[in-house]
Amino acid sequence: MTRTLPEGADRLAVADLARLASRGDLPKLAEQLRRTGGCANPIHLQGFRTLTHAPTGAVWHRYSTEHEPGRRLKVACGNRRASRCPACARTYSADTYHLIRAGLAGDDSKGVPATVRQHPRVFATLTAPSFGPVHNRPDKDVCRCGTVHPAGAPVLGTPLDPDAYDYAHAVLWNNHAPDLWRRFTIALRREVAKRAGLTRTELPEHARISYGKVAEYQRRGAVHFHAVIRLDGPDGPDTPPPPWATVALLDNAIRAAARRTGVPVPAAGNQPARVLQWGTQVDVRPIGAFATGEISERAVASYVAKYATKSAETTETVDRRILERHELDRHQLPPHTRRLIEACWDLDAAYPDRLLAHWSHMLGFRGHFSSKSPTYSTTLGALRQVRADFRAEQARTDLRERLLAQGLPDLDDLPEAETLIVAHWAFAGAGNSPGESMLAASIAAELHERRTTDRQEMHAQLAREENDAWL
Repeated sequence: MTRTLPEGADRLAVADLARLASRGDLPKLAEQLRRTGGCANPIHLQGFRTLTHAPTGAVWHRYSTEHEPGRRLKVACGNRRASRCPACARTYSADTYHLIRAGLAGDDSKGVPATVRQHPRVFATLTAPSFGPVHNRPDKDVCRCGTVHPAGAPVLGTPLDPDAYDYAHAVLWNNHAPDLWRRFTIALRREVAKRAGLTRTELPEHARISYGKVAEYQRRGAVHFHAVIRLDGPDGPDTPPPPWATVALLDNAIRAAARRTGVPVPAAGNQPARVLQWGTQVDVRPIGAFATGEISERAVASYVAKYATKSAETTETVDRRILERHELDRHQLPPHTRRLIEACWDLDAAYPDRLLAHWSHMLGFRGHFSSKSPTYSTTLGALRQVRADFRAEQARTDLRERLLAQGLPDLDDLPEAETLIVAHWAFAGAGNSPGESMLAASIAAELHERRTTDRQEMHAQLAREENDAWL
């Protein structure tokens, strides 16, 4: 197909693309970039791989990067952050979607039976407390500043009085948020057990709590968590929950656990002792099978997948570590974001074990953006392995056909001991040249458009199937 360059394309990129075309291997380069999915920052490898017939010592097949464009093989970086690599982030997002949806609707290929749709399931949101009043858009009134802010206004989420805003509390809360979530899950088991008339140690004999969660930054720079929480039987999703396990019980237990969870932080330097807690805004929505609840399974999976590839972009912070404080002068940061980053550096010496300066680009947050309990669903590693196995099988089939075309024996008919594979790979760099970046972006956009169309058709088919099952 004919590729058109984007309007206003960088002249350097166009010139570099012309250079690549004159080299004579542009189609092969395009195919290599396509195999990476249009990765924006691919890893470069140099090396070889040989297949030798052990009894005779004959080399039946040899691959070397000497014959690749630039004498290098590009492989996808696999970065989950959309700000770093949109193409790889889309793959991560798709994996997260299928992981979350499997835990809601069931998927035999991922080890989750369809009967989980009959288990109590909710979509819970836990937020940070207030660190000071900020500009907002209330549903039925004006902002506290007396103004009606339009959607997307830069002032939204920033403090009404920056000098009175508790920046230290804000970054310490972000920094300890993963531990607060861990304590919440412990408290949740205790609250569920209490409402069931059981002790904490007796609960695993009757029920198990499974979850998948993702972190999201609010405009004010505070992290909050969205979680799919499910009540299973004692052996996980394969067993039905006990009769007392209801959505109402789970809802009540989540709210109680959120109220009672806290992380004590001792006094240090000029900072007082604190107990970090969740905010008062705790939202719990039932998830209904076949879109019969407050929120549908697909909507939840899509929402979680969307934020699994985000970092702190909503605050316009940098997406790389800040090694020295004076680096802030090179970035045009919003004043509120800069003060949050500066608070991390100010507090770093007082809390050396918290690595606040190291995580200042994340406004103090140092946890996983997405995580799950062991029995919720499959794992991201398992989903990646399925793709790797598929590609390996494709490569083996291609090699088998090459050997048969040369009159050599069928690999499937030979014992493994008769073939010897020797490979050596070395890191040779990363990234794309300006012209390669333009070509990769074009390929990534094309693949994204095609996958979007396929996904829309898949969702339409699933909706029809769910409607038929509901009827």
